[in-house]
Amino acid sequence: MSDPLPPGASPDSRNLPPAASRDGLRPGWERDTMERLMFATLAEQRAARRWKMFRTFLWLAFFVFLVWGAMYRGGSKADKSLPHTAVIEIKGEIAEGADASAEFVVAAMRAAFEDDGAKGIVLLINSPGGSPVQAGIIWDEIRRLKAKYNNKPVYAVVEESCASAAYYIASATDKIYVDKASIVGSIGVLMDGFGFTGIMDKVGVERRLLTAGENKGFLDPFSPMSDKQRAFAQQMLEQIHKQFIDAVKTGRGKRLKDSPELFSGLFWTGQQAVEMGLADQTANLDYVAREVIKAEELVDYTRRENVAERLVKKFGAAMGEGAVRAIRAVPAIH
Repeated sequence: MSDPLPPGASPDSRNLPPAASRDGLRPGWERDTMERLMFATLAEQRAARRWKMFRTFLWLAFFVFLVWGAMYRGGSKADKSLPHTAVIEIKGEIAEGADASAEFVVAAMRAAFEDDGAKGIVLLINSPGGSPVQAGIIWDEIRRLKAKYNNKPVYAVVEESCASAAYYIASATDKIYVDKASIVGSIGVLMDGFGFTGIMDKVGVERRLLTAGENKGFLDPFSPMSDKQRAFAQQMLEQIHKQFIDAVKTGRGKRLKDSPELFSGLFWTGQQAVEMGLADQTANLDYVAREVIKAEELVDYTRRENVAERLVKKFGAAMGEGAVRAIRAVPAIH
């Protein structure tokens, strides 16, 4: 005799497991689901930690590379203890922050002068000029180092051009060697810009410039320049020009030919420069090392900003710009 069924139960329900439900879910499914979720969360956290460690390692390797690149400067692998000619390149614009800056050129010259194996120093020049301040610093340092190191010879060898501030530097050396087609000279000073006052008057644009000091904005291209301001600027240029001329006369001395155009800002070919006393001889780097310094082995002492240093500067600038943007994005409290 079968047991009586509970109210509302079907006869087939007696064959089901005691804890089974109508939806077919097995006992303990809630716990299994929670365990799976916990394991999945732990696996995700482990993967996130591994990725974070990997990124940290990549950044560390990147900064190690930057530091190595900033400290290491390529150059000749020749043995500096042996007799050699020290070469320092002055190429491109002579300006603060450039490869031909006073900072880099002076550092290279000091290293070359201090090296007993360097029997002579060649400034290999290919520059249209640049800052008279940077050139003046280099000129002064050449004279100082020569006096300190028993007049170790320093020569300038010109490739395509040695003009303006580049010639300012070259005039401090013992001799200047050029190619017959080199461009040499341009002993002058300039200050250039644009003036847009006429155009602004025609189109009806008013320039609103507020200054404290009547001459504070006299180089503003949108404001007229008075005769007094023009005379002041010209006087300043004349003074810098005289400094340039005095440096050239001190360096070249009696070798300069008397010519009214010598300091007019004109430039000449290497052949003409030799005739005028601006240069001494037509010759190249190999000739000077072999025949003049008598040390044919060349060692490059040039200091250059390498790729790593450029990356550091760009990275620093980007970080600074990001910080400024972040500061600007912070809401002000009034």
